[in-house]
Amino acid sequence: MTDELPRAARVLPAGHWIERTAKDVVVLDFDDRFRRRRRYVGQRGLAFLLDLEDAVALRDGDGLLLEGVGGVILVRAAPEPLVEVRAGTPERLARLAWHLGNRHLPTEIGVDRLLIRDDHVIVEMLKGLGAVLRRVDAPFDPEGGAYGEHNRQPGHHHHHPHGDDDHHHHP
Repeated sequence: MTDELPRAARVLPAGHWIERTAKDVVVLDFDDRFRRRRRYVGQRGLAFLLDLEDAVALRDGDGLLLEGVGGVILVRAAPEPLVEVRAGTPERLARLAWHLGNRHLPTEIGVDRLLIRDDHVIVEMLKGLGAVLRRVDAPFDPEGGAYGEHNRQPGHHHHHPHGDDDHHHHP
């Protein structure tokens, strides 16, 4: 009976609306924040239908504007199991970020750390490159990438290393 649910068809970017006015809150992991159409239930029990024109990567603090009934649902990024990647110098951290980007891995980039999903193959590669690794539970808000939201597709986990002569292009 999704037709009877309030519909959220517009995203209000974080910082462009007043969070304390939210009617309800949804706490979603990385995959559940990249959807086009899905039924959700907020922490206060408000059920609604996310019904966007295109799949959009929702960010922590975004609002979902409810049609008809009015009000906004606050989006919060749920903590999830991640690997924190650190290095001894900014140059080494930049090099590690390059290796992750070269593999098109969703990566959250901070001033002195990177966050990635736990993947034993990638963790071993990073160890071999001298990274300092630690498992953490934290909200995950990776970069969108050079191809729009290319690396935000749930299940987009191809871990093929590109050699120096292996050119990789996206349409």
